[in-house]
Amino acid sequence: MAAVPLTAVPHYTFEEKRKRVFAIVAASSGNLVEWFDFYIYAFCAIYFAPAFFPKVDPTAQLLNTAGVFAAGFLMRPIGGWLFGRIADRRGRRTALVTSVSLMCFGSLAIACLPTYASIGAAAPALLLLARLLQGLSVGGEYGATATYMSEVALRGQRGFFSSFQYVTLIGGQLLAVIVLVIEQQLLDEADLKQWGWRIPFVVGAVTAVVALLMRRTLHETSTAQTRSSREAGTLAGLFRHHKTAFFTVVGYTAGGSLIFYTFTTYMQKYLVNSAGMSIKTASNVMTGCLFVYMCMQPLFGALSDRIGRRNSMLLFGSLGALATVPILTALQTVTSPFVASGLIVAALAIVSFYTSISGIVKAEMFPAEVRALGVGLAYAVANAIFGGSAEYVALGLKLIGHQSAFYWYVTAMMGVVFLVSLTLPRQARYLHLDH
Repeated sequence: MAAVPLTAVPHYTFEEKRKRVFAIVAASSGNLVEWFDFYIYAFCAIYFAPAFFPKVDPTAQLLNTAGVFAAGFLMRPIGGWLFGRIADRRGRRTALVTSVSLMCFGSLAIACLPTYASIGAAAPALLLLARLLQGLSVGGEYGATATYMSEVALRGQRGFFSSFQYVTLIGGQLLAVIVLVIEQQLLDEADLKQWGWRIPFVVGAVTAVVALLMRRTLHETSTAQTRSSREAGTLAGLFRHHKTAFFTVVGYTAGGSLIFYTFTTYMQKYLVNSAGMSIKTASNVMTGCLFVYMCMQPLFGALSDRIGRRNSMLLFGSLGALATVPILTALQTVTSPFVASGLIVAALAIVSFYTSISGIVKAEMFPAEVRALGVGLAYAVANAIFGGSAEYVALGLKLIGHQSAFYWYVTAMMGVVFLVSLTLPRQARYLHLDH
């Protein structure tokens, strides 16, 4: 694994470095808020599921909320297309500002929703509508943020700087867990189920306003020339010239999204519903694991700058295929929260080979005029099908008594990641020569 040559790296003035680092911080801060708003749903589902789906069986309740969670993912391809087109034709900044505004509205709507007891079947219907709006927002958020951060990062360190997209994405999850843990210390379970679950959605809506103001200060990275191109942000331009790149991204994102959601959002429910841990213990375990996972991202991103994106992806696919079944099997019967934490961190270390470079490895496969569309749409399609359905498939298989089949499903998809990664070029096609 040869190091990336540094001779071609341009010299950046202190002022230029400062501006680019500030842009990374501003863009990623909005990303953190977006994902906090989106994930608080997953972590609070244990408490609000009875309010919208009043059934006796807790697994059935979680299955219904997971179904709404998955439905939000179905909007991601539309969001990926819509905001990718906006970013490629109107600018990255416009897309970033619009997406966080939509997320703010969705979170505020959920915070104010009446329950099933108040308005009957209209309650879960409105919950679904709010999640669809959030899914549209997040579908556009990923591609626009990945593109912007990849373009503004310093050449030779793009893996390191682009990794902060997942630092803030995981940070959004972590903050969601922390807010829930704080509430668990201050409120009893009855209060959390009755009204306490609404508080994090209010927090998310308020912080989204702050993110909106920060994103308005970003400078544009796309040029007037690329934005005015006839094929900029068009499906025709994407599929006419970059179809292979598009389906390559879909291929490795499918497995990457599936294993990511397995060991993050679903893992809290898995520890409670399968391993028999209390909700508080599972939340504490996930808080620690997500913090470690967040800190891993810059390290693995910097590693990719040294060994290359292709080698990082090959390590991700091979190690994920080998370790998934043993880790999930061990977690099913784990009793110690410390052992559970160790196993989850080990899994997340493997996932970090992918998540740390998720944005840059995609952005390097498309030219500027269709970059946001190519990154966002390919990610959204794979994420909607495989990532959004992860909890639903896992809970569904458990409900019919075949929980271990899910472990092999994840393993098979990691095998696909390895095979697709073999086709990645050793030298990026685009972006690596841009200043």
